[in-house]
Amino acid sequence: MTYKITGFQPEKLFHFFEEISAIPRGSSNEKAVSDYLVSFAKARGLWCHQDDLFNVVIKKPASAGAENKPAVMLQGHLDMVCEKLAGVEHDFETDGIDLRVENGVLTANGTTLGGDNGAAVALMMAVLDDQSLTHPALECVFTTQEETGLTGAAGLDKSLLSARTMINLDSEEEGIATVSCAGGMRFTMTRPITRHMASGKLLHIGVSGLLGGHSGTDIDKERQNGILLIARLVNRILHETGAQLAELGGGSKDNAIPRETNATLVCTEQEIDKAQEIARAMAADFATELCPFEPDFQCVTSVEDGQASVLSQADAKAYVSAICLAPNGVRRRNLKQDGFVVTSLNLGVAKTDADTATLIFAPRSSVASLQEYTTDCLFLLAETFGFDCSIAGAYPGWSFAETSPVRDTFVASYRDLFGAELKIEALHAGLECGLFSDALPGLDAIAVGPTIRGCHTPDEYLPLDSFERFYRLLTDVLARLANG
Repeated sequence: MTYKITGFQPEKLFHFFEEISAIPRGSSNEKAVSDYLVSFAKARGLWCHQDDLFNVVIKKPASAGAENKPAVMLQGHLDMVCEKLAGVEHDFETDGIDLRVENGVLTANGTTLGGDNGAAVALMMAVLDDQSLTHPALECVFTTQEETGLTGAAGLDKSLLSARTMINLDSEEEGIATVSCAGGMRFTMTRPITRHMASGKLLHIGVSGLLGGHSGTDIDKERQNGILLIARLVNRILHETGAQLAELGGGSKDNAIPRETNATLVCTEQEIDKAQEIARAMAADFATELCPFEPDFQCVTSVEDGQASVLSQADAKAYVSAICLAPNGVRRRNLKQDGFVVTSLNLGVAKTDADTATLIFAPRSSVASLQEYTTDCLFLLAETFGFDCSIAGAYPGWSFAETSPVRDTFVASYRDLFGAELKIEALHAGLECGLFSDALPGLDAIAVGPTIRGCHTPDEYLPLDSFERFYRLLTDVLARLANG
């Protein structure tokens, strides 16, 4: 293939990233990229295991002189969040990512980039490919379905692994090492609905231009949830007019803050002007409220004659009320640790079909009792408005270790290479380290990575010089572990 990234070293690191970017690899669609890794390993004579979830483990023997050093695990996930801008023609099931390089920054053309966690995949491939590196025995673990509940990591046979030192490559800030993370789950509420046809004036309302973001790392940045915004507007119209609700929906991933939402209501000829005026007035209020942190917010309305399948009055009231009263955002901070987010919640998906209304949340907490309180609140919300509940993809948090040799090695390497101190912090997003720590007693783990901004949004970008520097750091740490 013709490579777009040039001028950065090692060249193969960036080539590998481009190669995996050409392979569709949304969550649950990882078979092709998994098979690609198996072929990669076989071509280099490396031990390889692929399981039914398409997780891949590739092992590389220690370099000369490091045969007696403890093995080290490198780990990242194959899948990516598939988000795109409205109007962008891109099929994530069949199309690779259309990469763009400008001023040393890598982006995608209207879609998520997949740097989360394609950077990790390329890093491990580069380390496995380079025979000149000094390192202990390596166990590179490529997991699947991380973005939809850490499913691959949960199902991986951990007995395949001998390493008790783990370098997770799913952190997204150069110069920061993550040493603990929150646990999480996917909490789904569903309610049966009935519909009937109604004719009149169709009022379409669309919210767009919101920043969105990662429901863990961006939840504290006052990013507005588009579902809550439009529900607030629709609720007012339903209460002040006789409008009927045909659709209210937005979001596609529980772990992404919704950027775009839409609603359609059916109004009478007599009430359409009032409904539209309510929508316009509230849109103006929203713009004023959000201007400091959502500068590109837009709320657009349009009207047409027609008919639509609308929810019954009781179902519409229950659905919209549940959204309006849903807990969302930061719920608890640790004021002794610079206001670090301990517990949060994101309403990531709201949708209706012919006979069901669905809400999907992503609760997170590093304190188990607070996570239980959040789920208790969601169960109460569901009970109040007639929803059934289910929990999937639950994963444990990862607690801070007072003593960590791999952390000490990264700190020393970063200081020597870059003349600065590596910052150590906890992360509110979920990482797979907790699942591995639970299964491998005594595991010494750290999460690190190059800078990646705008994860889980089409604004995602990767500064290529950060990617280059991080590879230097990673290979230096591996050399120190081999020689220490």
